[in-house]
Amino acid sequence: MPTIAELTGIKIPEKIDGITFLPTLLGKEGQKQHDYLYWEFHELGGRKALRKGDWKLIKYNIQKPDHAKIELYNLSTDIGEQNNIADSNPKLVSELSTLMDAARTESDVFKFESPTIIK
Repeated sequence: MPTIAELTGIKIPEKIDGITFLPTLLGKEGQKQHDYLYWEFHELGGRKALRKGDWKLIKYNIQKPDHAKIELYNLSTDIGEQNNIADSNPKLVSELSTLMDAARTESDVFKFESPTIIK
C-alpha cells in the first residue's frame, strides 16, 4: 500500500507497517528495510512465522495445543528448511517468539479462536 500511496500522492495511513519499495523500482539508493517480517495463516490449526535476518521461526497448530510444533531454520545454511534446529537454540527461539508475539495485531476479521502461546 505505501508504494501505491506514494505513486498516487495519497497520504499513507498512520497505523500501517508497510514500507514503500519505490526506490527499488526506480533503481535508487536508500531503500528502507523491515527489521523482521511476520505473517500468519488461520488454516490447518493456525500458523505463525517470523523472519529476521537469516533466521526463520515457524509455529504450527496454534489452535491445537496437543499438536503444537515449533521449527527454527538458519536460511543462510538451510534454504530448503530441512534441518529444524529449534531444540538446540532455546534462547533464540524465545527471543524470536517474544518478537513474534509483539508483532501480532489482533484482527476483527481473522481471529485465532483460542491461541496457544508457544515459547
